[in-house]
Amino acid sequence: MEAPRTEIVEANGLHFEVDMCGSGKKLALCLHGFPEHSYSWRHQLRMLAEMGYLVWAPNMRGYGNTSRPAGVANYAMPHLLADVAGLIDASGAEEVVLIAHDWGGVIAWEFALRNIRPLKKLVVMNIPHPKLFAQGVRHWAQLKRSWYVFFFQIPWLPEWGLGRNGARGVGEAFSTMAVDKSRFPPEVLEVFQRNASQPGALTAMINYYRAALRGAKPKEARVPGKLSTPTLMIWGDEDTALGKELTFGTEELVEDFTIHYLPGVSHWVQQEAPERVNEILRDWLSSQG
Repeated sequence: MEAPRTEIVEANGLHFEVDMCGSGKKLALCLHGFPEHSYSWRHQLRMLAEMGYLVWAPNMRGYGNTSRPAGVANYAMPHLLADVAGLIDASGAEEVVLIAHDWGGVIAWEFALRNIRPLKKLVVMNIPHPKLFAQGVRHWAQLKRSWYVFFFQIPWLPEWGLGRNGARGVGEAFSTMAVDKSRFPPEVLEVFQRNASQPGALTAMINYYRAALRGAKPKEARVPGKLSTPTLMIWGDEDTALGKELTFGTEELVEDFTIHYLPGVSHWVQQEAPERVNEILRDWLSSQG
């Protein structure tokens, strides 16, 4: 198996820095979250390629060396969905598995529910169905966990707080939340901190949250009906940002749904428990055909 490589892909009028592995017409497109980077999929690239997938892990708009358009409006959901569609089109794939975590999962749920491009399968990690999140955030327990979403609406202050001392706050987001802190040694945190320290990067990253609240509508009114795409959810039980209760009832919203809870694992599930995550992925993707 060839080593992963990094290339620039033109899609949706932007250029995307994409970590790649494997080849063929079956695409596994891996979407990272906040405040991450394509590097967060480092443990999955080879495994998925060995299964016969062309694996792409892009830096989302605003991250890494991907284009960083200015302005909050450029990070609204329609642009993020168009990015995913553009990447799929650029790959030339005939079959697509969308694999996503955190903010990548927010986009992936919307992409699948709206059937923007046909998906063979959907995998989401530690991000609930949008309808269940909209219901959950009305309750104090989840509202308290989501305090940072409201803090991020303030101009410049979040960037200053996360960006000072070489973006130490970004590194601490991983090390503080992680249960197995050995998975986030200094050299790993340095990748995320260096990414966030690029000019304009933190503003772009935080603009996802700003655009989401400014364009918010009642989720129930916006989300289509039951999802028919076979869906796997992997959930680290020790997530301090999103409560496990947000997963309850997902089976009523997805026709073909499988969930695996990982005890003693944090929000950073595919990085903190890569062996277990990869085993689950391998078994589920193989059994699904």
